Amino acid sequence: MEIIYLLIPLSVILVGLIIWIFLWAIRSGQFDDLEGPAHSIIMDDDSPQIPEADEDKGDGEVKGER
Repeated sequence: MEIIYLLIPLSVILVGLIIWIFLWAIRSGQFDDLEGPAHSIIMDDDSPQIPEADEDKGDGEVKGER
């Protein structure tokens, strides 16, 4: 029975801490855009990230093959 006197205040403190962390996450914008990262995977980006060199084009040979 004496453990109840310890567990009840600890559980109240723990619940208060969880609520505080949840409210901090809401205020800091953690839940603003939940679908944006998922849609960015699906979107095609057709622009090349690395420009290709023009000097080796046209001969039809792939480097490393002989």
